[in-house]
Amino acid sequence: MYAVLFAVAAFLMACAAVMIRMRAMKKPASVKKILIPPAAMSTGFLMFLYPPVQQITWLEAAEAFTVGLLFSIILIKTSSFEIRNGDVYMKRSKWFPVILMGLLGLRLVFKLALGIYFSYEVLAGMFFLLAFGMLLPWRIAMFVKFRRVQKEFLGRQEKEPLQESAGPA
Repeated sequence: MYAVLFAVAAFLMACAAVMIRMRAMKKPASVKKILIPPAAMSTGFLMFLYPPVQQITWLEAAEAFTVGLLFSIILIKTSSFEIRNGDVYMKRSKWFPVILMGLLGLRLVFKLALGIYFSYEVLAGMFFLLAFGMLLPWRIAMFVKFRRVQKEFLGRQEKEPLQESAGPA
């Protein structure tokens, strides 16, 4: 019964996350908006101070983080930026909500498959590491892409006045 309840709650949270991400794409991106989520999520590492969560081995932690890294590749590939109205925006992707829901589905399958082998606390710690392993490289890649687009835009803005004044006098 609890497994179904948690699965439904996870699905509702994923739907909320997709709606928030889609709404955020309507507003200009910023360094803060890109880098605050992993910084805020890093406070979750405090869960490892709780003794039952400390039962995770280094190998299990590395595996969970690595799976997150692999999942992040999909998010990195589908995240890009564009200039609109003089600001940098994240490009809308038709696949973004589908990918987020697919990743949630995979996480639920992993959780159901691994739930019989690990205690709830250990599993929670492993899935936190998986989520952090997915979020951190994605946000770093977004930051790099954001800076690249921003730099290209600023470079084009600087050249435009020079081209206008370089014409015949």
